[in-house]
Amino acid sequence: MKTGTDKMLTLLGFKVQGDLGPITCYTSRQNKVVWYLKAPPKDPPSDDQVKHRDTFRYVGLCWQNMAEPEKDNWNEAARKAHLRISGYNLFTYWVIKGDIEAIRTIVNQTSMILSMPSPA
Repeated sequence: MKTGTDKMLTLLGFKVQGDLGPITCYTSRQNKVVWYLKAPPKDPPSDDQVKHRDTFRYVGLCWQNMAEPEKDNWNEAARKAHLRISGYNLFTYWVIKGDIEAIRTIVNQTSMILSMPSPA
């Protein structure tokens, strides 16, 4: 529900987005804060939704368990290749797509050594 309480939610220039207790907030195309009461899902997730969510959990766990120097290599490779994404995004691309040719190209261009878990 769109309301006039946008001013309250943007107090001191703070832009609220996401879930805050029972409320979900986002910024509309007109740069206004829209909020509404969060509703529980009506249906359980489909098998495809569960698989998709598990893939992203796998990516997050792989990244979390990676040593800091390895994470730094992914970030540095993304920077050196002039990609407009972070090393985590590049790592996510690798794990989800398994595009070895793209990663080999980045490794060849940047001379970085990237640790690569098996794709999801």
